[in-house]
Amino acid sequence: MTHSRPTIRDLLDSNSLAPRRDLGQNFVADPNTVRRIADLARVGPGDHVVEIGAGLGSLTLALADTGADITAIEVDRGVVPVLRDVVADRSNVTVVEADAMQLDWSAVLDPDVPGGWVLVANLPYNVATPLICDILDGVAQVSRLIVMVQREAAERFAASPGTSAYGAVSVKAAYWGSARIVGHVPASVFVPRPNVESALVEITRADPPPTDPVELFSLVRTGFGQRRKMLRRSLSGVVSSETFVAADVAPTARPEELDVAAWCRLTDAHLASGE
Repeated sequence: MTHSRPTIRDLLDSNSLAPRRDLGQNFVADPNTVRRIADLARVGPGDHVVEIGAGLGSLTLALADTGADITAIEVDRGVVPVLRDVVADRSNVTVVEADAMQLDWSAVLDPDVPGGWVLVANLPYNVATPLICDILDGVAQVSRLIVMVQREAAERFAASPGTSAYGAVSVKAAYWGSARIVGHVPASVFVPRPNVESALVEITRADPPPTDPVELFSLVRTGFGQRRKMLRRSLSGVVSSETFVAADVAPTARPEELDVAAWCRLTDAHLASGE
């Protein structure tokens, strides 16, 4: 069984709690939505799932029903005891009180789990993008992510070159794997109701190109810092005309026109030039 809107209200009221704006708390109050997310996660017995921002356990219960082993992370010390009570009869759920933005992931996620971990989360809008980027960069144990974020953030992760949503995070997602939007979630399923629409984005990790990611993302951020300008302007003083030639990248192109392969070529040529 998962939480309905009256259940969420009762859990909050009976424990003298209220959604915290500083933590971006919007609790999912629709059983169909959390079951849908659990289905999209494609997990079952023997799989390992890490859930960030478990809250009152709406999604946690749906994930537990799949039979997978769930590690539920929650930062709100007022909510954690309630969450522990909610999942007390679920032997496949472990609750960890921690801030995912500062978590020692190596201490929480066993790196020897076959197939890696699946991250499933309803992420607060204010931390979603940096948290996903940090996990892609530094938590190799996570092989796949199914995350609910603000619709615009999901579109940026899944964007293709040449589109208005394409940016630095799009390049990062493409470097580490592939991203796609797998569903949309109406504001009406949340307590409290947010003023934005949400979407579900799936990011599947793959072997990255050999280009140094630190150098790559530094160059990408510089380029997109002035995204309306041609690369010869936005990368002026960083990349020479000779390097553009060596990379087979047009200096008259704009940042959003380059796919991850082109950005990698430009980074490799930049490093080779010693600029």
